[in-house]
Amino acid sequence: MKLVTVAGPPSTGKTSVLVHALKKIRAEDLSIAVVKFDCLVSDDVSVYEKNSITALTGLSAGQCPDHFFASNIPAVFSWGRAQGIDLLVTESAGLCNRCSPYIHEVPAICVIDCLAGIGAPKKMGPLLKMADLVLLTKGDLVSQAEREVLTFSVHALAPRATIFFANGRTGQGTQEVADFLMQTADFDTLDERDLRFSTPSALCSYCLGEKTLGAEHQMGNVRKMVLI
Repeated sequence: MKLVTVAGPPSTGKTSVLVHALKKIRAEDLSIAVVKFDCLVSDDVSVYEKNSITALTGLSAGQCPDHFFASNIPAVFSWGRAQGIDLLVTESAGLCNRCSPYIHEVPAICVIDCLAGIGAPKKMGPLLKMADLVLLTKGDLVSQAEREVLTFSVHALAPRATIFFANGRTGQGTQEVADFLMQTADFDTLDERDLRFSTPSALCSYCLGEKTLGAEHQMGNVRKMVLI
């Protein structure tokens, strides 16, 4: 099964771009699915389902969504294999920019909104620097000069990454995304594969809750949300 991780700040257009790209792949008669990792709520599953794409949501509640990803990706991978999925894509909001849901040898895509400003890439840490492909969205809403400066900034921070512009509204540039997804290798297991960047060794009070009892209750809820 092919596995690709997609991450980026909220509202960058990750879902819109993926819908266009996955519809192109579905035309090849392949079985595809998406698992969306988020915090409190996500309506993206309904967007995928409207386009006949199988999708699940994993809500981390009181836990960082990327910590939640690291804890649950083995179960998600096993679910995909059991369902006979050919291509499984995970989508994560990357809320703090400090973590990243990237796994060694598993292709990683980072999505950046051009409207975030030319200084945004410097704030993104491993979420950007360890990606294989960087998608710049909403480029039609900024000037050519801004697009060029943003591209230069991204290349300086992630020199090994491929950079594409993609438009989630029109679908422009999403054929290249589809080609990238299809060219990835197949995996039989995630055993012996580590995260590309270690998550923090401790979680802040916002992740765990201010009170111990509250934190234990929240973590108990998270454990109940394993996706199998």
